[in-house]
Amino acid sequence: MDPLTQDFNLFDAPSTPHVVLSKAESKKTLKSIQKQIRVYHERLQAEKRNSLLCIFQAMDAAGKDGTIRAVFTGLNPAGIQVNAFGRPTTEELGRDYLWRIHQCIPPKGQIGIFNRSHYEEVVTVRVFPEFLNAQSLPRFELNSLMNQRLKEINAFEERLAKTGIRILKFFLNVSLSEQKKRLLSRMETPEKHWKHDGHDLNCREKWFDFMNAYQTAIQKTTSQMAPWYCVPADHKPTMRVMVAQKILETLTEINPQFPNVDGTAQQEIKMDKKRLLSMDNS
Repeated sequence: MDPLTQDFNLFDAPSTPHVVLSKAESKKTLKSIQKQIRVYHERLQAEKRNSLLCIFQAMDAAGKDGTIRAVFTGLNPAGIQVNAFGRPTTEELGRDYLWRIHQCIPPKGQIGIFNRSHYEEVVTVRVFPEFLNAQSLPRFELNSLMNQRLKEINAFEERLAKTGIRILKFFLNVSLSEQKKRLLSRMETPEKHWKHDGHDLNCREKWFDFMNAYQTAIQKTTSQMAPWYCVPADHKPTMRVMVAQKILETLTEINPQFPNVDGTAQQEIKMDKKRLLSMDNS
């Protein structure tokens, strides 16, 4: 799965993977990848020189929650930080739009996961500009504001990358027809009613507006330091394997190592071991 380029066309991107794995194959492959991710995650926590930020964006019912749950299961929860960005709170609306994002950047040694993100501010508000009324902004022209924010996001992510925060951005690309099936399933299954949100249908009515907004955002914010990946989302098991594989590849590139322990620290460990054994014998 290659990072997207400036000439990427979302409307030509496949929603179904070229190679579809069976559920059994996907489960086996994902389990193997997870095992390798756990090894690198432990080293990442120990070394504390880098962190990894994984950003997930998609239309509703594309599978963000399930993908996050499936890919990151089994990792040490002390080294994972998950944030879901919904409608801004009153406090957040009184701040710069990146303020709440900056509060959630993962510290060194951790993996941060964003379920939606600052990209809502250049996608959703582009489609529904009335949402900007709550932000009490100075007078603005919409396209000018969006272009300004895209530049600010690039600068923000570049600054993060230069401090050792690796950024992966995933757009889970579900098709219009598949989304309809999943939304209907929510409505027809009582156990899924809690997931239903009427605003999802408002977004669906503006599907092509959203695709254009994502197209612009992805084209203008993909970079070597913070690449975008468009993952076909109509087949969930294969999608999860593709996401996990890219995360593993990135951790392999980071290649964190356990810190070396100097002679003084080793001597202290020997003394503490002797003390511990003595305590056990008393």
